[in-house]
Amino acid sequence: MAGAEIVGGAEIGEYASRAFSQNFPEARLYKGDLRQLSPKQIVKDLPRIDLLLSSPECTNHTCAKGSAPRSEESKETALQVLRFAEVVEPRWIILENVVHMRPWRRYPELKAGLMDLGYSVRESILDASQFGVPQKRRRLFVIACRVGAPPEIRPGRAVARPASAILDPGDTWSRSLLFTEKRAEATLERAERAIGEIGKNSAFLLVYYGTDGGGGWQSLEVPLRTVTTLDRFALVEPTRDGHTIRMLQPSELRRAMSFPASYRFPKGTRREKIRLLGNAVCPPVMRMLVRRIAQLDLNANNR
Repeated sequence: MAGAEIVGGAEIGEYASRAFSQNFPEARLYKGDLRQLSPKQIVKDLPRIDLLLSSPECTNHTCAKGSAPRSEESKETALQVLRFAEVVEPRWIILENVVHMRPWRRYPELKAGLMDLGYSVRESILDASQFGVPQKRRRLFVIACRVGAPPEIRPGRAVARPASAILDPGDTWSRSLLFTEKRAEATLERAERAIGEIGKNSAFLLVYYGTDGGGGWQSLEVPLRTVTTLDRFALVEPTRDGHTIRMLQPSELRRAMSFPASYRFPKGTRREKIRLLGNAVCPPVMRMLVRRIAQLDLNANNR
């Protein structure tokens, strides 16, 4: 989307591997544990790499895990960036992760390691909703450059798009009545809080697995809350027979992430698709970042 040529990628997940190969058939896929991949093999197999994109495991950094035990081994996958940067020597590195990576005790070591390798480093916290994405998604982006200084990234000027923009038009998805004896008490409490706030004649979204203090629901008039790897959003609508409920579909979450129409998802389960989306970077944000650094390179070459 930004004019870069994708020459290779590394992925351990089966479904994500198929997605990568299907959308970048000319690129080389290294499937398996990244820690077992030799950077020297990358240099041998691929043409000169100008940009290394890295999204290390975020599960054990994110606040979404709550009070569950954290895996230091998982967090340390971020240090693989140093191992590959030392050998591959890309001019640019963009590392993306959850904002909660910053308090990690080895995060300063990661940045210092990049600087020791000759990189200038700049970090930015960007919210996808400020770049035309109908989702509130704050992420940390660490930009490193071997020649010159990384650009300062400022929020976009795009008007915030509401969650209502992602709903399938004229959808025929199956619905069920919300207020039944079989419904979980916590779900009904979320719904009652929403109805008490916005009235019984307005549609809204129930939000599961959240600890953001939002009461377990959100309006359709604001950007969607962060899409995760869990199936966490349900649409509630008023009808003459009572409120109905259905879960948001992968096609709708795809719009919430702002994937282009040209991106193809392999055949797979609902769970696989939602996991892929929740682990992704919103394409408009990464497009902007890559365009910025490409423009810097162009300007440098013209001087």
